[in-house]
Amino acid sequence: MGHREDLLEGAKRCLLEKGFVRTTARDIVKESGTNLASIGYHYGSKDTLLAEAYIALVEQASEDFDGSGRSGLSAPPGSVERFEEVWTNVIAGMKGPDSLWRLSMEIVVMGDQVPAVRDHLAKAQAEGSRGFISMLMGVEESAIPDDDVATLGKFYTTLMMGLIAQWTFDPGTAASAQELTEGLRRAVSRMGGNGTSASTGISHSSS
Repeated sequence: MGHREDLLEGAKRCLLEKGFVRTTARDIVKESGTNLASIGYHYGSKDTLLAEAYIALVEQASEDFDGSGRSGLSAPPGSVERFEEVWTNVIAGMKGPDSLWRLSMEIVVMGDQVPAVRDHLAKAQAEGSRGFISMLMGVEESAIPDDDVATLGKFYTTLMMGLIAQWTFDPGTAASAQELTEGLRRAVSRMGGNGTSASTGISHSSS
């Protein structure tokens, strides 16, 4: 690997160990075996490098969930079972002290303190929403229309951020995948749903 790749891998390890605020440029240099000048040359700033590293971690986690990684999905795409399976995997990743999803909450809390990170990640958020739809519905990202990303994708992203907040604040009372799935069933039922929604692709099936 070259310095650019070494920096990215080093930044990923630093993020999981220390988070955004506590990671310094010197930490990344020490972890990657590079030098301070390389950060500016390849990424422009430490914040941009950390943002790129975070995006790479999220993409790696998505690959682990979508059937190509160790947490491959087996339930039928678009089913309630797939919904529960995906959130079971996501929640499992929230339980460790170096959880990627806890890192996501740090980004939210930081807000305007690190505008370079915020702006960089905001641009990637839509694609993250597209990836979530792909996992749950079993379709290629390129086949997902923009209006689904702007609606269904935002719904899943909002659900994700709520879960992260719950698991960060009080894991003992945070929602489980089973509770989320049952909540989905009840919500659709009480809105007069007939079992399948064209806008969500989630269909009821017996447990």
